[in-house]
Amino acid sequence: MMNDKNKMFCFQCEQTAGCSGCTGNAGVCGKTSSVSALQDELTGALIGLARACRDVPVTGRTSRIILEGLFTTVTNVSFDGDSIREMIRRVQEEKAAIVPGCRGCGAPCGQNNDYGMAGLWYGDEDIRSLKSLILFGIRGMAAYAYHAMVLGYSDETVNRFFLKALFSIGEDWGMEELLPIVLETGEVNLRCMELLDRANTETFGTPIPTTVPLTVEKGPFIVISGHDLYDLKLLLEQTEGKGINIYTHGEMLPAHAYPLLKKHPHLKGNFGTAWQNQQKEFAGIPAPVLFTTNCLMPVKESYSDRVFTTEVVAWPGLVHIDEDKDFTPVIEKALELGGYAEGREFTGINGGKEVTTGFGHGTVLSVADQVVDAVKTGAVSHFFLVGGCDGARPGRNYYTEFVKLAPDDSIILTLACGKYRFNDLDLGTVSGLPRLMDMGQCNDAYSAIRVASALAEAFGCSVNDLPLTLVLSWYEQKAVCILLSLLHLGIKNIYLGPTLPAFLSENVLGYLVEQFQISPTGTPEEDLKKMLGK
Repeated sequence: MMNDKNKMFCFQCEQTAGCSGCTGNAGVCGKTSSVSALQDELTGALIGLARACRDVPVTGRTSRIILEGLFTTVTNVSFDGDSIREMIRRVQEEKAAIVPGCRGCGAPCGQNNDYGMAGLWYGDEDIRSLKSLILFGIRGMAAYAYHAMVLGYSDETVNRFFLKALFSIGEDWGMEELLPIVLETGEVNLRCMELLDRANTETFGTPIPTTVPLTVEKGPFIVISGHDLYDLKLLLEQTEGKGINIYTHGEMLPAHAYPLLKKHPHLKGNFGTAWQNQQKEFAGIPAPVLFTTNCLMPVKESYSDRVFTTEVVAWPGLVHIDEDKDFTPVIEKALELGGYAEGREFTGINGGKEVTTGFGHGTVLSVADQVVDAVKTGAVSHFFLVGGCDGARPGRNYYTEFVKLAPDDSIILTLACGKYRFNDLDLGTVSGLPRLMDMGQCNDAYSAIRVASALAEAFGCSVNDLPLTLVLSWYEQKAVCILLSLLHLGIKNIYLGPTLPAFLSENVLGYLVEQFQISPTGTPEEDLKKMLGK
């Protein structure tokens, strides 16, 4: 129950306290109540900016500020109060430029005022639930739009929708008005994911299946984490010929499949597993770590001198690489630390020594005839999309066990960091096809949608009639916008875990169950029986 004695209120991630909301001195993610308040202030300022933009064209500068502001509030991105205050200042400065007469107006109308987020958190439960779906959805979508923008790609429809969505959150609207915007969030996010897919493939090439070692060679190295492929490109270029190897971490693993990136011989392999293990895996590491996006966890003293941030990622006291993208401090730290004296062999959580990635829609659809024939002949019985965010909450071993128990004649498609629960398993092949196909980062859900749509067309049926089941894990806001895109497409019978979002009210959850048959994950054994009709 919320009340005015709470020091903060946040329930946007899967690990929120008590599956209801973080309300104390700090959230489960590690952000303090003061940082949480600043994130609310920033969100309210963005709503004020959207109000000011109602009747004016959206400039590139305004769109960039909105994307950066929303991205800053994604879980595990920014923990630094000063950085968030600077972002608030930029938002307010932009609003003042758009409506310059507001600040000195003698008869203020309030139409362009910033929004007090208490009006959302302490409001009607069902309205709060729908507005939270919109807000968290556009926070996740903003990350995708930001990455596309960095590569020079933008979409006016997407940019205008951010304003529409923010404006709706500040209005006293009912469920009938808000529900269509919830589903529109999914529709626009699909367009945004397509934009980013095009930006990535046209910039870096079409991903190709690539086996990635988990061994770290001797000598200086840098670990790069997050999602930003352009930052990796720049880092590879700036470390060329310096005797420094580069290793991906977390959601950067799929970078190994892009031709423009994999051509660099010093892009060596992948270090570590999913984001929630970083405090253990980075302890004492003889190399710097560069965070380009989430998920950054509270930085431990044992490695705080070697963590660097860039873009909107921030932690108090860390060296931040600004927009000039001069990675010299990171490079110097790598040379100073020197890396391992001898090569180190690491494994995935199941003991595997290598992983494979690069099965985007370009690769899978190139063998579509083979896939269709395998299904028609009965060689392949079922497809499972098992993917999404990983996290620290107990119960996520469900996804490991699920994949292990899946029939030998089934194919597992996966994406995002949830794959680290099983991506080092050797599942073999079926009908000449790998049984485990890593499609990429979380935004590569677009690849899964493209493949599912193509198979449905080939079989002359709907996606819901395919031998395909979606088993999703969620943690932060990018998972929310992907889920909304799937709902926009009318995809049903999605299994979601390890817990259901705390921001779904009983009535809103009831609507989603009734309309889309969303189910919480149970046990792997029982869920497989339901999925396979046994």
